[in-house]
Amino acid sequence: MYAVPRLQHVTKRKQSTLTATLPGTNGAVANQQQRLSGALAQTAGLSNSARKQVGWWLAGCSGWVFSMVVLGGMTRLTRSGLSMTDWKFTGERPPQSLAEWQVEFEKYKQSPEYRKVNRRMSLEEFKFIYWMEYAHRMWGRALGFVFAVPAVYFGVRGYINVALAKNLGLFFLMGGTQGLVGWWMVKSGLQEPKSEWETPRVSPYRLAAHLTSAFVIYSGLLWTTLNMFFPTSPAAVATSSAAAGTAALRKVVHPLAALIAVTAISGVFVAGMDAGHAYNDFPYMNGQWVPDEYWAVQGWRGFFENTAAVQLHHRLLASTTLISVLTTWAMFRGKVLPHASRQLLNGLAAVTALQVTLGITTLMTYVPASLGSAHQAGALTLFSVVLALMHSLRKGPSQLLKPRSFLRQYSMPMATGAVLAVAAAVTLEK
Repeated sequence: MYAVPRLQHVTKRKQSTLTATLPGTNGAVANQQQRLSGALAQTAGLSNSARKQVGWWLAGCSGWVFSMVVLGGMTRLTRSGLSMTDWKFTGERPPQSLAEWQVEFEKYKQSPEYRKVNRRMSLEEFKFIYWMEYAHRMWGRALGFVFAVPAVYFGVRGYINVALAKNLGLFFLMGGTQGLVGWWMVKSGLQEPKSEWETPRVSPYRLAAHLTSAFVIYSGLLWTTLNMFFPTSPAAVATSSAAAGTAALRKVVHPLAALIAVTAISGVFVAGMDAGHAYNDFPYMNGQWVPDEYWAVQGWRGFFENTAAVQLHHRLLASTTLISVLTTWAMFRGKVLPHASRQLLNGLAAVTALQVTLGITTLMTYVPASLGSAHQAGALTLFSVVLALMHSLRKGPSQLLKPRSFLRQYSMPMATGAVLAVAAAVTLEK
C-alpha cells in the first residue's frame, strides 16, 4: 500500500539508546512499550520478519471477518437467520438422518416465522435456510481457531509484545462476545410479534448492535494490520511542500469517516426494517420527496422504527456522504500530498460513487440477495478505504516518553470491562 520510510529506523535507534540508559533492561523495555503510542508500541522490539508474519496473519483474520459480514448479510437476505431455534457456545451438531431433520424442522415450525411466513415450506427448503445459518455460525467459530492458535504460536516465538498482546486479547474477547450478541439478536426474532399483522423479524436495534460490533472488530484488526506493515506513516516524513496539505486533509478525514460510519449504521436499520422493499423509486419516494408515512410514528422511535423515515434518512446520509467525499477530493486534487494518501483519496471517491450507485440499483430492483450482499460488502469496503486513508495521515511519533492522558492510560481496561459487561448482560437475559 505504501512504503515504510526510514523514520522507523531512527525511532528504533532512539529506543535502543533509551533502553541502554535505564536500569533494569526488561522492565525498562516493558515500560517503554507502554508509553509509546499506536504502531510504534505494537512493533517495538520486533524484527521486520516477525512484524510481517504477524501482519499477514492479522490481514487474514481481517479478511475472515469481512467474509463473516458478507455471509451474515446473505443469511439475512435469504431469511435464514431464524432457522436454528437454539444456540450452544461450543457449536451445534447438524442433523445426520431424515429423522433428525424432521425433529429440527418441527422445532422451526413452532417459531412465529414459520407460522406467519413459511407455512408452505418443504423439508428441502428448510434444509437450505438451516445450512445457511449453520455455515454462518461455524464460520465464526472457525475464526476463533484461526485467531487463537497462531496467536499462541507467535507469542511463544516472541513475536508479540505487551502492547500488541493487549490489543489482541481485547479482539479475542470481542469475538467471543459477538457470538453471544448474535444469539441475543436471533432470540428477538423467535418471539411473537406485538401485532398479528407484523412480520416476525429480529429487532433492528439488536441487528444494529450485532453488525456495529462486527465493524468495530474488523476496524481494529485492519488498523493493527496496517500498524504491522507500516509502523511509520508517510505523513510523518512528508516533505515541507506536502505538510500543509497533509495536515488539512487529516482534519477533514476524521469527520468524513464518522459520517461514513453513521451512514452504514443507518443502513442496518433499513435492513432490519426490510425498508428496502418499500419506496422502490429514486430520487422520489412513491412520487414524493417526503412520503406522507414519514410522520406516522411520533417521537424518537420514528427515526428507527418507521419504514419511510428509516429509508429517507439513509438516502439523505448516503447523498451527504457522496457530496462530502467528492467535495473533499476536489478540494485536495491540486494540493501536494504523500503518494499513498493521494491514491487512497482517489480510491475513496471512486468507491463512494460506486457504493451509492449500487445502493440505488439495489433499491430499484427490489433488493435481490446478490445486490443486497454486494451493497453490504461495499459499505465495509468503503470504511476500509477511509480507515487506510486515516492511517496514512497519522502524525509522526511525539516525544518518546510523553506522559499518557487518563483516557489513553485506562482505555484498554475500560474497553475490556465494557465487552465483559455486554457478554454478561446478554448471557443473563431471559
